[in-house]
Amino acid sequence: MRRPDNIRENRWQVAPPVPLHLQDELSHIHPILLQTLYNRGISEPPRIQAFLEGRYLENTDPFLLPEMDKAVARIQQAIAQDEMIVVYGDFDADGVTSTVLLTQALRGLGMGRRQVRPYIPDRIDEGYGLNKDALAKLKEIGAHLVVTVDCGIRSIREVAYAAELGLDMIITDHHSLGPELPPAVAVINPKHPDSSYPDTMLAGVGIAYKLAQALYQTMPERVQGNVEDFLDLVAVGTVADLAPLLHENRKLVMDGLKVLNRLQRPGLAALANAVGLKPGNITSESIGFGLGPRINAAGRLAHAYTAARLLAANNNHTARQLARELNDLNKQRQKLTAELGAKAETMVNPNDLILIAGAEDFVPGVVGLVASRLADKNYRPAIVLEMGSEESRGSCRSIPEFHITDALDASADLLVRHGGHAQAAGLTLRNENLPQFKSRMREIAEAKLAGQDLVPTIAVDAEISLDEVDWALHETLAQLEPTGYSNPTPLFLSRNVEVMSHRAVGQDGTHLQMRLSSRNGDYAHQLLPAIAFRQGAWADALPQIIDVVYSVNINEWNGRRSLQLMVQDIRPHEA
Repeated sequence: MRRPDNIRENRWQVAPPVPLHLQDELSHIHPILLQTLYNRGISEPPRIQAFLEGRYLENTDPFLLPEMDKAVARIQQAIAQDEMIVVYGDFDADGVTSTVLLTQALRGLGMGRRQVRPYIPDRIDEGYGLNKDALAKLKEIGAHLVVTVDCGIRSIREVAYAAELGLDMIITDHHSLGPELPPAVAVINPKHPDSSYPDTMLAGVGIAYKLAQALYQTMPERVQGNVEDFLDLVAVGTVADLAPLLHENRKLVMDGLKVLNRLQRPGLAALANAVGLKPGNITSESIGFGLGPRINAAGRLAHAYTAARLLAANNNHTARQLARELNDLNKQRQKLTAELGAKAETMVNPNDLILIAGAEDFVPGVVGLVASRLADKNYRPAIVLEMGSEESRGSCRSIPEFHITDALDASADLLVRHGGHAQAAGLTLRNENLPQFKSRMREIAEAKLAGQDLVPTIAVDAEISLDEVDWALHETLAQLEPTGYSNPTPLFLSRNVEVMSHRAVGQDGTHLQMRLSSRNGDYAHQLLPAIAFRQGAWADALPQIIDVVYSVNINEWNGRRSLQLMVQDIRPHEA
């Protein structure tokens, strides 16, 4: 039997085995756990030990970040001279958590509400990052110093304009650097060429936290509260922004989850309740699929201030009201994404090397999600644009073979602004440049991708027998938590697996439920339940013997807990 037509072919890439000398040296570690750590680049015994103990070996002194001393000195001056500081953020979960964190941290140094104000631009009216009109307004209301969080690293003209206004700027950002740095009082970015900081992959909220740490270390006599109390925000922003959960990010999220599970922040307590999360059971997955999307929904469909007000709320009544609002917005977001995603699919040729779609009715807040849908479904870089009367704004999502921000850099002469990472970026361009921009991007895609076998790869951590899956293995793998980007839940491949039963489940038979067993001669071994999401098409074509890629999860139902395989891909078994 062959794969159903509407289920995508994937390449299975099984990781090379741990070298024998390392297996011998670390024989006290479960071999499957050791293999999984090795696959994530954690292979030196001291680093393995530190990872399993939840430690990070490098020096995380915030003053190792470039120009941190300049930023702290300028903020100290603002405090001493009673100047107004504006924390200028972004409208996604990383930007919102960063804005709330730094605003509250500054107020924790004794600064009043008049002295410290948050500012988050409107996604539709202002777009991403710094803009001149906003800076002029901030100057008019009396701001002396603007500190950006999660934005600003490519805002050369805007920072220069602020200087003309007599407005000092401190840039804290984690996005990729452009050809030059903004002319600010201080630029704090671990990707800075002069940085000696050991981890270059902090999220925006992580860098905001490092600035708060530096301030609290420098002015202990003014500190009200503990800087560690902000780690719940760090965990939410870091996971929601898909920052790699290795190195310091992993440590920050581990510690942040401890704070988050106490639900001491009324807003997060109310949001967790709306999602159905209980104290003590919140994980990185809870953030990625529960809390994060709802925080993001505010900036996508309304204004990110709703999410910021929730995170800063100091009473349960307000928090519950705002949590309900975010939950409703998230439902709207899901509906819009499905509708506009279906429309975008009719506007592109899935065989093109880069997919570009645009329309006037595309909602700016969901174009990134629509681009993700196109990229995931077709395994091509995708750009989705909301067409305005004079300018269009878009989001890009890409594949590992194509660095989207590098491609935008090569088209910078056609853009008003742009920025991002290797596989996600944003842009603004004038409509008269759109035909040339499309042509340029297609030329770049042709040069980079032509001739490549563009098939998505599933990275398999180890090939194991289904008999090795038990509660002991699950408990062993729990030491990898928190899992997420760059430290994913481990995937395993088992061959020659017998399907004892199967059926399509879910609305319209979207998913596939199975009971699987290993085969050893004529004997069947333990039965394991399995669920394959969005693979219901296999129901009428599933062979009895299969090879399967899966993760090991727990299914809780009616108070009972059982192991369950989360199936990622299926192939007919070939002897």
